Amino acid sequence: MSDDDVILVIDDDEASRSLVRAALSREGYELIEAASGEEGLELYDQQQPAVVLLDVILPGIDGLEVCRRLRAKGDVPIIIVSVRDDEVDKVVGLELGADDYITKPFGVRELAARVRAMLRRTVLTEKAAAQQKQLDYPGLHLDLPTRTVTVKGEVQRLTPKEFDLLFFLASQPRRVFSREEIVEAVWGYKPVGGDLRTVDTHVKRLRQKLEEAYDVPWSLTTVWGVGYKFEVEE
Repeated sequence: MSDDDVILVIDDDEASRSLVRAALSREGYELIEAASGEEGLELYDQQQPAVVLLDVILPGIDGLEVCRRLRAKGDVPIIIVSVRDDEVDKVVGLELGADDYITKPFGVRELAARVRAMLRRTVLTEKAAAQQKQLDYPGLHLDLPTRTVTVKGEVQRLTPKEFDLLFFLASQPRRVFSREEIVEAVWGYKPVGGDLRTVDTHVKRLRQKLEEAYDVPWSLTTVWGVGYKFEVEE
């Protein structure tokens, strides 16, 4: 376990924090805990954790605003953990920059698996990474070792999962992947129900950051009823 694998838990419910503490401590992670949004933001600045587990319902600054502020500070992986199972809340959280969303009550094994997936710097297999460490298309350069994306000479700021998703699709252009396949490959777990919306929201964010801001001959294309592909113009 790396010394850098510190998990920040922001949740005002002591029972919930206790459950998370028990689940992740067994995995060897070091946890730091905050009972409010303000305290969580302060701990983030002090500790620079590897992953943030963030409840939506918090006293003072709510979790969605904390998510927005954390994303403005950097690209730390954020998993929203909430009793709210409302589709709107999930989409809003993801659009504000969260990388994943898990609903309470959750299984401790599932939570540990989600955290492990977030801590992997890339979910691409070692074989694939060895074969393709860089991808180049007109106006687009992806560098896996440094995890940087350049569009028309300008470096773009992506979250960890946005980078993973783009690299995964661009590594096999024109191949159509179902949303289930994408979640398994990029997020590292088998999806259920609303998990698939995570893919849609991340694709939307990538389009806003990369396609809508530039005139480029490639796109993240929706294949209706199936999923997505990275399309390159002839």
